[in-house]
Amino acid sequence: MPEQTVPIVSPCIKVCVVDPLSSLCIGCGRTMQEIGGWMGMSPERRAAIMATLPDRLSRLRATRPDAFPD
Repeated sequence: MPEQTVPIVSPCIKVCVVDPLSSLCIGCGRTMQEIGGWMGMSPERRAAIMATLPDRLSRLRATRPDAFPD
């Protein structure tokens, strides 16, 4: 019987632009290290990072509104 695979949850919204000052992706809020290591992280670690992303993006938008195209 084939092994069942569980899809990996990702916050990626296909807007992959990293703000050079904060080093955060303006699409998902992750760092390049987090993006690069995402597949190897435990589900718990990914969930912990995902819990911080709304606040990261909110702070980034407040401090660097010019980083966002809209």
